[in-house]
Amino acid sequence: MTRARGLAAALAAALLLAGCAQSVDPIERLGKKAAEGVRPHGPAPDRNYRHWGLTEPLPRPPHPAARPLGLTPDGTAHHLPRVLDHVPTRDPVVFLTYDDGAERDPRFVDMVRELRLPVSMFLTDSVVGPGYGHFARLRGLGAGIENHTLDHRALAGQPYAGQRAEICGQQDRLASRLGVRPRLFRPPYGTYDATTLRAAARCGISAVVLWRAAMTPADLVFSRGDHHLAPGDIVLVGPDESTGPNLRERTAGVLRGAQRRGLTVGRLEDYL
Repeated sequence: MTRARGLAAALAAALLLAGCAQSVDPIERLGKKAAEGVRPHGPAPDRNYRHWGLTEPLPRPPHPAARPLGLTPDGTAHHLPRVLDHVPTRDPVVFLTYDDGAERDPRFVDMVRELRLPVSMFLTDSVVGPGYGHFARLRGLGAGIENHTLDHRALAGQPYAGQRAEICGQQDRLASRLGVRPRLFRPPYGTYDATTLRAAARCGISAVVLWRAAMTPADLVFSRGDHHLAPGDIVLVGPDESTGPNLRERTAGVLRGAQRRGLTVGRLEDYL
């Protein structure tokens, strides 16, 4: 009997060394299907959202179906860019946009990277100045780079040649500095006229992008409609106020407001 027990022990040890013995892991003993219900799938949840002032992760946006943006006939053989402050979609997304390029906080780049945050930057050359490297880093993270004129002049009422110079000039500047020729344009102060649309079309613009909601130092304000965020809203994260929240805090405020409405952030360029 003793000899038999010794042989059994030796055989069990040999099977363990060979990797053939039954695992003592209690999860593995549940079987393959049961284990799939117990083991976590994929990487551990990203906890960076807490660092940026959010109470829960930012859901990933859906992948929209590719579709062309229709243009508006101007009564001639030409077509004009669409003007919109809201994207017609049922997807639970809003769109974050930023103007001018005066704020170049490196920590904002960290925020965009860690949250994988889709953003669109409407840049003015005279404001960006020597800061194009900052926006090259954002572009490397997937940020959209769009046109906000050369000098931030109000365009409405200006001659065609001057408006075209402001828009096309910034197209050329962005192409030379960042290697991109935008399809989207935001007129300074949100003001434009029919001449603006003709000039923008001549410069290769397919959409004039305004906003339905703006994040001020105090709170979100709405230009029309219901006073809460809705799917497809384009949001302007307003310019810096010396006494107000910084760019990261204003962005986090929009994100929290979107989450309260069951929304996340989409990439504007994917929808236009």
